[in-house]
Amino acid sequence: MAHSVYILQSEENGRYCVGRSQNPERRVEHHNSTSTGFTARCRPWRLVFQQEFSTKDEAIQAEKLLKGWKSRKMTRYVVEGTIDLEERIGDT
Repeated sequence: MAHSVYILQSEENGRYCVGRSQNPERRVEHHNSTSTGFTARCRPWRLVFQQEFSTKDEAIQAEKLLKGWKSRKMTRYVVEGTIDLEERIGDT
């Protein structure tokens, strides 16, 4: 099964949520149905980006890179396709 990095965007306030999963669609459902935590406060969420990686390690690297930026602007660039995650994790 492929390993994916995903970005969700809150329809409530536009914030992003970055994660990694083998089933991003199921994770979206979970984020939209959970009753506690950050994702519960910003529902509903929609999947705005998903990229599959051939290995779990690559997906973990990409997730760490995205979360490490802590920048809404950089996350938006990934969503828009301006930044290529595979290219970026190859540079690390």
